[in-house]
Amino acid sequence: MARFAGAIAAVLAAAAIAGCSSFSSPSGPKPAELVPLPKGLAVREVWSAKAGDADRFVFEPALADGSVYAAGRNGTVIRLDAASGRLIWRASAEMQLSAGVGTDGRTVAVGNEEGIVAALDAGTGKLRWKARVSSEVLAPPAVGDGLVVVRSLDNRVFAFGVDDGKRRWVYQRPPASLIVRVPSGVVIAEDTAYAAFRSGKLAALALSNGGQRWEATVALPKGATELERVTDVVGEPALGGREVCAAAYQGKVACFEAATGRTMWSRDVSTLTGVSLDPRYAFVTDENDAVQALDRSSGRSVWKQDKLAHREVTRPVPMGDWVVVGDFEGVVHFLARDTGAFVARYRTGDGAVRAAPLPLPVGVLVQTQSGALHALAP
Repeated sequence: MARFAGAIAAVLAAAAIAGCSSFSSPSGPKPAELVPLPKGLAVREVWSAKAGDADRFVFEPALADGSVYAAGRNGTVIRLDAASGRLIWRASAEMQLSAGVGTDGRTVAVGNEEGIVAALDAGTGKLRWKARVSSEVLAPPAVGDGLVVVRSLDNRVFAFGVDDGKRRWVYQRPPASLIVRVPSGVVIAEDTAYAAFRSGKLAALALSNGGQRWEATVALPKGATELERVTDVVGEPALGGREVCAAAYQGKVACFEAATGRTMWSRDVSTLTGVSLDPRYAFVTDENDAVQALDRSSGRSVWKQDKLAHREVTRPVPMGDWVVVGDFEGVVHFLARDTGAFVARYRTGDGAVRAAPLPLPVGVLVQTQSGALHALAP
């Protein structure tokens, strides 16, 4: 609860519980001190670049067709060669931004807190169109099947034509009176968009018309007060083969059949950052910043690394034999995939890492709150 408690005074009806820039409470639990790793692997920086300061928002980079795309608060969008970090183009969305980049390698999409979505040509960086949704955009848009799909903060999903920006459809759920103001996004697979919602819901939507294929419950609200009953699905749904998994604050981590929405398993874990998958495990950082691995087929606990308590740890991202997380001091931690033991550590020196690391062919990429990009390889 440490991250959440610090922002509790900012709770208002139909407003955010926690700002994206910090979840810590000055009077809360002390962050765990980092134990030296005398036998840790060396980590080298393959390349670095600068995208733009994030301000109080979280900016996630994206990878497509050998290129990295990243953005900053001031509207800067860049495309880099993923292997070398070489700048291919730098462009402007001509507006301030509040979320990272979504791309399919042909179109780059970004959004802001005024509900404006912009699409740029991935080949040239040229601004293609702008459109409007009904409220803030805090998560990267999803791009695929000829659409830009955007999740707005007020429980709506909008789909726009990738070429002309015309609205194709809107899907809406009832708005919640209290929410956790962290990114909750959309992912696309084949002809379906999977969207995370407030009140513990996950929906599969037909890309053709926005019709609901199924809706599943990740977690049910519980508790005596409205605050205790906040149960928002956070982060992006995680897709893996025939299943889709999601995680909720004050709720559960759960996996469902992607085709039908049938629950495969669920486990009581509260998180503010979401869930990641690899072929064997589901990885999650709980609300106390313990990193956990769960068996992907059953939800059984495999390991728990609690030596990063209260360090505002990102969503864990699997990378081969390792799992990678960042923290509020800009430290990147490499954990052993099968045991959770610390393997390596790298200090970026560029401010907090809020966005989940991004696996690259050369290693892993982190984007700090100052807008620095670091491609790292242990």
